[in-house]
Parts: sequence; C-alpha cells; structure tokens
Amino acid sequence: MLMRPVVKLLSIIVPVHNEEANVEPLYDAVNRTLEQIADRYRWEFIFTDNCSTDRTFECLDQLAARDSRVRIYRFTRNFGFQRSILTGYRLARGDAAVQIDCDLQDPPDLILDFVRHWESGCKVVYGVRRSRREPFLLHAMRRLFYRAIAWLSNDNLPIDAGDFRLVDRCVLDILLLYRDENPYLRGYIATLGYEQVGVAYDRTERKRGETSFRLGSLLNLAIDGIVSHSTLPLRLASLIGVVLSVLAVLAIAVYSVLWLTYERSWPAGFATLAILMLVSIALNAILLGIIGEYVARIYTQARPQPLTIVERFVDRAEPAPCGSDKRAVQPVADIVLPAADTARREGTKASSD
Repeated sequence: MLMRPVVKLLSIIVPVHNEEANVEPLYDAVNRTLEQIADRYRWEFIFTDNCSTDRTFECLDQLAARDSRVRIYRFTRNFGFQRSILTGYRLARGDAAVQIDCDLQDPPDLILDFVRHWESGCKVVYGVRRSRREPFLLHAMRRLFYRAIAWLSNDNLPIDAGDFRLVDRCVLDILLLYRDENPYLRGYIATLGYEQVGVAYDRTERKRGETSFRLGSLLNLAIDGIVSHSTLPLRLASLIGVVLSVLAVLAIAVYSVLWLTYERSWPAGFATLAILMLVSIALNAILLGIIGEYVARIYTQARPQPLTIVERFVDRAEPAPCGSDKRAVQPVADIVLPAADTARREGTKASSD
C-alpha cells in the first residue's frame, strides 16, 4: 500500500491597519507564489486587524467567505505592530509561519527562497533589505538605528533585517512562552540560537494607500529594541556619572586653590556657575530619562494585561483530514477571544479549539 506524502501547512501572518486597497492584491500575489509548491504544502492566511477605521475588515470578511483558509482577528483597539505580529504567530497552526506586510513592499516570491532554506534545515529565514525606496533622511535613520542597536545590544542581531521572515514550528512554540508588554520580535527570534540565515532583497515602494507606521512609531520601535536587548545605556549612564563626579572633585580642588591664591581679586564667577548649573540640569535629565525607560518597562511588566483583545474573528477552517498532523491552537492566556456565541452572532464560525 502506497503512503500518501505528508503535505505540510504554512501559516501566512499578515498584520493590517487601514489596508483596504492592499488586502486583495496581497492575497492574490501570495496565492500565485504558493501555487508553485502546492504539491508539497497547504497554507492558511491569518490577518490580524489593528482596529482599522476603513473597510479593511469588510474586505477580509469577503475573502474569508470564499476561501476558508482565511482567518481574521480584529482587535478592540490598535495594540501596535509588534503585538499584532506576535498574536498572529501564537494563533498559527502551521509547521512554519511566514510574516509579510500587506503593502507588498516585501516581494511574496521570496517566500519560495525562505521555504527552500527551511527545507534544508534552517529554523529561521529572514529577509535582509539590500535597498529600499524611501526618503533619504528616513533611510539614513533606519540604517543608523540597525547599526546602533547591533553595537549596543548584548546579543548578535542581524543588520537591515525587518520582520519579513519564516520561522519553524519550534520557534512558534517558544514564542508562546514570552510575556513582554513591549515585544521586539526580530530581536527575540535572533537570540534563540537556532540555525538562521538571511536572504537579501530589494524593498520596493508602497503603491496603494498610506502607511500607518509614522516617525513616532519608528522611534518607539527603536527604543523598544534598544531597551529590550541592551543594558549598555544604563552602564553608560553610570560611567558618565562617575566621570562627572571625578571632574567635579577636581574642579572644586582647582577653584579652592585659585580662591586661596588670588583672594579678593577672584571674580564673581556668575557665568561659570550658570553654565555649570545648566550643564548639570541637562545631564541629569538625560540620565534620568535613560533610567526612566527601563523603570517604565519594569512597571508595564509588573502590571498584568492581555497581549491583545479580539473583538471579532472569522475562522471557517475545515476540520483536519483523518490521519493528518494538523495542529490545533490551544487557547493562549493573554489573547482574549470573544465568546463563541458572540462570534456566531457576527456571522462567523467560532473556532472549535
């Protein structure tokens, strides 16, 4: 009796926010790409909707109505890009998961290269942005950030690598154990130690819609990355404090000697005192700011709250065929899903997991 070949499942994770113009093109492009390996793989789509204010959810619902492989999770508010990706990873049922942005700046064809490296034994395959079409200043800031965090980090983080990547099931299972209110996923995954490889590609410009990832979001991501993977800023703060203390003692000694030497001809020194006070205030503000970033992380970690709260979800996935090893997703404690009867009232089929 001939054994049927095992067909593995790929989970395509797509975080979305106000992407109504890109949902259908992304869905079509990924399907065209994966049709080339349809003899060896099945796939599912997991869209995590960060409370879009346009017709994104309606467009996704229409996709799910005609394709049961499309699963949708709409949040009660915008929980942020990194939490959206992490939620998708935690809900993935596949033997591997691929995260790709909805704007098609990352080429879906590269997924085939990711899969080839994965089949050869790599547990993580990530895209390395060789070039990208964006304003010069923003591009320069990104390059500076990646190199700064690589220098500051206690871990070995890849340079110019975003979140476009494939991760194996073993990595997905480990991500279930992470409990971080400010996740920096590309850093977490890089520190796991499995065999990982980067694939270079050229990132194109956005053709439809407008990005929701503004400069403020980029700065927040940069701070999360540095604080999550480096204690060097704290050490620098301590070192600056020690250096300034030594300089202060030396200055006191010099001023004392000069005061004793010149006696009454010693100038009032108003300008000197003013400069020293202003410099001291500025340095104290900088150092307290660095310490405050770490204290804020301690505070948010100590305050229990869900990773994301799902307002509505669509899951019309067909039951697993007999004898398959399709994995059912166990409930994740920090992802709040609506009650099953509520999901049905919204016209969706609740997951039976």
